[in-house]
Amino acid sequence: MYDVIIIGSGPAGLTAAIYTGRAKLKTLILEANVLGGNTAIIDQIDNYPGFPFGVSGTELIDLFYRQAERFGVELRTEEVTTIQAIPGGHKVVTDAGEYMTRSVIVAMGAKRRQLQVAGEQEFLGRGVSYCATCDGAFFSTVPVAVVGGGDSAVKEALFLSDIASRVYLIHRREEFRANRTAVDKLLAKDNIELKLNKIIIGIEGDALMQRLRLKDVLTGEEEILETEGLFVSIGLVSAADFLSSLLDTDDGGYIITDEKMCTLVPGIFAAGDIRAKHARQISTAVGDGAMAGITVTEYLKE
Repeated sequence: MYDVIIIGSGPAGLTAAIYTGRAKLKTLILEANVLGGNTAIIDQIDNYPGFPFGVSGTELIDLFYRQAERFGVELRTEEVTTIQAIPGGHKVVTDAGEYMTRSVIVAMGAKRRQLQVAGEQEFLGRGVSYCATCDGAFFSTVPVAVVGGGDSAVKEALFLSDIASRVYLIHRREEFRANRTAVDKLLAKDNIELKLNKIIIGIEGDALMQRLRLKDVLTGEEEILETEGLFVSIGLVSAADFLSSLLDTDDGGYIITDEKMCTLVPGIFAAGDIRAKHARQISTAVGDGAMAGITVTEYLKE
């Protein structure tokens, strides 16, 4: 019987683990994919306090984990499939086993939104990717495309511009949601070409992806874009689909909590990007994780 099981190893989950581990609570982190989640694949973070010259996502997550590990926190790579109530706590079921716990902190964050167009699933891993930092090296000296208009899309285009021969940035509008500093860097790159007011309506190829079918949202005119890679960066969606029948969620599937990270189910808490809130940043996730750790400690003492 664990005191607390934390689902997710991003900034919120690891911060919560630091607090519960330091409180001498028997803590287990369950992570379905890579340690650190979305943060681990960020090439450069410039807005996290304490790093005046920036820090990579991998380095920041490593520091978080080492601190949690120092307090005896366990980590296992398993995907959680369901949470069930049992006397005195909850049973967390994964793809590899079952664990009993007195409390649960859901901190699994959000996942990349898909385009939902023909060929996306067919060419996943064969040209289509959701992470430039993870897969960019496979596209050295060949043309690639990035779709999106926010900070993550612009950052991925800039990252790929140092690897690929040419980067096409496809955006359905004229204006970018990304911050102005990043956009200015983008416009200064000679090998980045903007495809504005356009959407992707199809992904085509043979064994590997070879081209995109684009459509102008203003004129309806279609265009074929020859490119060997597509990096999708059009926002995030909740990663807590399997908990929708157990916990209250908003229209986007994000878990509703109070300011102390409590859900309506006693003993289950939520923190970080999985929670219904306005801003999703590393710093806000850390704050959520700290509050969740404090609240769980108080809950178990009561």
